[in-house]
Amino acid sequence: MTAIATSPSQLPVIDDAPKKPLYHGSTQYRNWRFSPQQLAETRRSMSEAAVAAIKNTFEADEPGSSSDIQFVSAEEEHLLVKLYIAKIAHFCGHFRFNEEVEATAVSYLKRFYLKNTVMDWHPKNVMLTALFLATKTTNNPISLEHYTGNIPRTAPSDVLDLEFLVAQSLGFEFAIWHTHRALWGIWLDIQTLPEPPSKEVLQEAYDIATRHVKTSRLTDAELIYTPSQIALACMSLAQPDLATSWARAKDALLSLDVVESIKNMILRDGDVPSVEVVREIDRRLRLCKNPEKIVGSKAYLKKQAKEEQAASEKREKKAEVVRKAAEADPFGDALAEDVERVAELDDDD
Repeated sequence: MTAIATSPSQLPVIDDAPKKPLYHGSTQYRNWRFSPQQLAETRRSMSEAAVAAIKNTFEADEPGSSSDIQFVSAEEEHLLVKLYIAKIAHFCGHFRFNEEVEATAVSYLKRFYLKNTVMDWHPKNVMLTALFLATKTTNNPISLEHYTGNIPRTAPSDVLDLEFLVAQSLGFEFAIWHTHRALWGIWLDIQTLPEPPSKEVLQEAYDIATRHVKTSRLTDAELIYTPSQIALACMSLAQPDLATSWARAKDALLSLDVVESIKNMILRDGDVPSVEVVREIDRRLRLCKNPEKIVGSKAYLKKQAKEEQAASEKREKKAEVVRKAAEADPFGDALAEDVERVAELDDDD
């Protein structure tokens, strides 16, 4: 039998390069991971910018009026948001939403306040909006009327008015890689180890680790570490030997130092803030809330009037472009070109 010669270009290409985890291709990996220092700096700079803007607004309306106001700090803002993160679990229990909805809403709320401050948008309605949005993005929809009808002193507009703002602040990136899913994968993997523990020990470890996952949502862990790292830390808190055995089997021992850092974060930062402390922060927040966001205030009405004037001027400019084009060349290419210019004006919005 005659051998058929094959040119090198016809040989199959074998790619020996290690495959990147799917997580590395996600928007979460690209856009929502920070160092602790970056998180602190982001919150500090946003808070300082908000305070400066609010002071200027107060002073423009009444000189000297901002001197007696005790503004909330970035750390106090974070505590207030943290309290409303804890409230998400309460509402999920009330509506019987699953863990996917709860974890997604928590992530949305955390991400929102990396782009906004509580002095502009109070966490109460933002939290309710984030939760409602999470029911839709996780395919667990609920009617707006039923949702708001079961929450005291809440109207549909309280949610709808903020929904686009929340989505915009998320960069319309709704998919979340969650720790509870990673924990489930680790738990299944542990059962395939050469000498797995008994079913009772496995179940107990999983139940305890799941509680630690819920606690981790009160911390910044998901903004710093990967879901699998947090899941391994939670398993290590529940049953250290099991976590170490799994890490050895997966050649993941290098991540154990990171796991210790996550464990310390969960134990240190996983408590719900004191209601008394947060109530005092909320009381001061009412005095230093951005007046431009308070419907009916002088600053709000002034800003609305300015925006309406700008919109009116833009409409007039568009109409003028079209009118001149029609007069110059009603059936020619000039009209089409100027219609494109009008579209460019729309894009500038």
